[in-house]
This record gives sequence, structure tokens and C-alpha cells, in this order.
Amino acid sequence: MMSNTKVFLTACACLLVAPAYSSFGQNSPKPKSAQPNTQVQVRPDTAAAPSSSDSPEKSPASVAPSAPPRAAHSLDTGQVDSDRPTLEHRNPRYRVMRDDVLVLTFPLSPEFNQTITIEPDGYVTLLGAGSVYIQEMTVPEVIEALKKAYSKILRDPVIDVDLKDFQKPFFLVLGQVGKPGQYDLRYDTTVSQAIAIAGSFSADAKTQVFLFHRVSPGWVEVKKLSLKNILHGKNVNEDLHLQAGDMIYVPVNFISNFKKYVPYSTGLYFNPSSKFF
Repeated sequence: MMSNTKVFLTACACLLVAPAYSSFGQNSPKPKSAQPNTQVQVRPDTAAAPSSSDSPEKSPASVAPSAPPRAAHSLDTGQVDSDRPTLEHRNPRYRVMRDDVLVLTFPLSPEFNQTITIEPDGYVTLLGAGSVYIQEMTVPEVIEALKKAYSKILRDPVIDVDLKDFQKPFFLVLGQVGKPGQYDLRYDTTVSQAIAIAGSFSADAKTQVFLFHRVSPGWVEVKKLSLKNILHGKNVNEDLHLQAGDMIYVPVNFISNFKKYVPYSTGLYFNPSSKFF
């Protein structure tokens, strides 16, 4: 009975091992579910196009153009850059201001001859051509603006502009001088000459002065000058020439500031308690 049972179990074991033994050494097939994850389908129209990471310079949408330098932008457009001072001209032209009086002459159309005054807002009222803004313009720029305005009623207008009354050049001297105030700049004047015109230094003046020069509407250049050295023949080239609108400030010396808080005076004092020999 026992032997029959062993024979039966042996036969069952052979039946279970036979399928596995027959497939031993053969590669098992890969599951079909893994194929979509390993294959990539590429469309023909996108396969030939280069990726933006390989050639970014060929993709105008992915690469923003570099901004031009600030100085180059100002030169190309002619606009004044508020972040930095503009270049100065060696011989700048006068720019008309409010209350300036201009005489307009039309050689071919004398009926339009007129005298105009720049209003506080910078506009002028023209005969038969309305209002035009001309403040801060040079005379050639004013002529072009007037020609553009009169081109609506005249063909190729010829206009001459003369300054009849305008703001005279001036300079300011402030601080510790004899007569502080505004003075006309009638001739070539240096800083030391300007202080002499303003009454020279006062007793409380410091010989180191400050010169303020407007470079552009938003920028002012400040220079510190030692007039003590200039008047003693040292560094005479530092005695700068003034330009229209310059301002000189003469500060108070240290002793004068000190006297405000610690009163004192110089001289000899007699002490009755002291003994004389």
C-alpha cells in the first residue's frame, strides 16, 4: 500500500516539472504592456526641426534680443537720458525762454510779418497759423517749427527770426561776500573776478568756494576751488571761467561757526589778583 502511494506522488511530481524543464534555457517573451513605454513616435514634420536647446540662436521666439547700451540709445533717438548727464557742446546755441520777444519776417509774404512773445507755457500765437510750442529751442529749430506751421497756408514759406528781447546771461554769487546776488555775465569772467564783482570775501568767509554748473536739466556739476592758493599764485589754472547760469557759493569758515556756540574774543585781560614784579 505504501509503495503504491510513493509511485503516485512521484508521477505527480514529474507531471509538474515537465513543462518547466521543457522551457528551460529559452528567453521568456517580454510583456506587451511594456512596449508603449519604450517606444517614442515622432511626427515627420517635427523630426527634421532642430530643438530649441540644440540651436537657440535660430529660434527668435525663445531668445530675446539684447538691449542696446543706454548711451547708444540716446544718440540714436536723440532723447535725453535722465540717468546720466548729456554731452556738452563747445559753443552751445541760445535756447529761447518764456518772455523772449522774437521778430518774424516773411520776405515773400510781408503781410505775415509780426512780433511775438513766448508765453509762460512756452507757446506762441502766430498770425493765421495757431499756436506753436517753441520754448527751449534754438533759433534754427524755431524757424523749422514755424515753417511747418505755415506750410498749411503757404507754399514753401521763407521765414527769418530775430531775437529782439531775450534773457541776458547771468551768474549768481551767494554766501559770505559783500554783495551777494545776481550779476550780468557781460564778458569773460573767472571765479575770482566774480567774487570781486560781488564785493569780495567777508570777514567770516572761507577761501574754499563751490562752483555749481548745470550740465543738463537734471544734472548739476559741483567743483570745489581753493581761492587762497589761486590768489597766492598757486594752481592759477583752477580759476575757472564762468558760463551763463553758474552759481558760486562762499561758505562760512570754521571760526565763525565756532563763535556761534562758544563766545570768545581776543585781547589782553588784567587780573587784579596777579602779582607784578
